[in-house]
Amino acid sequence: MKPLLIFSLALLLMAPAAFSQERQHPLAPPKAQSKALPAFESAAGPEMERLAKALAGDWSTTETMQRSKFFPNGGSRHGKVHVKLVAGATTLIYEVHSDGSAGKLDGMLVIWWDKATSLYQFFACFNDPADPCKSRGTAHWEGATFVNDYDLMLDGRKTQWRDSFSFTPSSHTLIAAMNQGDGTMQVLITTVATR
Repeated sequence: MKPLLIFSLALLLMAPAAFSQERQHPLAPPKAQSKALPAFESAAGPEMERLAKALAGDWSTTETMQRSKFFPNGGSRHGKVHVKLVAGATTLIYEVHSDGSAGKLDGMLVIWWDKATSLYQFFACFNDPADPCKSRGTAHWEGATFVNDYDLMLDGRKTQWRDSFSFTPSSHTLIAAMNQGDGTMQVLITTVATR
């Protein structure tokens, strides 16, 4: 019995040392590797670098809604946008908070470069409890304009939409437009953001 007790005590004393070498808190940064890791492409890549240079930072916004079936009386909002790179500079978060006669808007766009398709992917969340988040199409550059093309269901049919971002060194303008069904785009919302 005495040898079993000594063996059990020895195991108890050694166990913490054994487990501390193997276990690591899941949120702790990875421990340094003794072997060199392979080199990887830059996390931001040129596509995300270009987008971040145009959008990253804090902005004051003024939104103007054109009279339409969405905004029968037109409308406006004023607010703030905060844009930053996250996830190792592979993803851009565009967070918006605004309010005015057109109603309150809280939301975010998540944008990343999809190397397989050579397009930016968009994911959008807004303060709509019935349908808060969804994939929002793809984006690409048309010269100096960043263009997001996507489809939305409207009155039971799929409609084509386009958000176009144009830039100056101290501002960007976002034009949200809807295809009228004949290829012409109707501008519905114009957002001007200044630093």
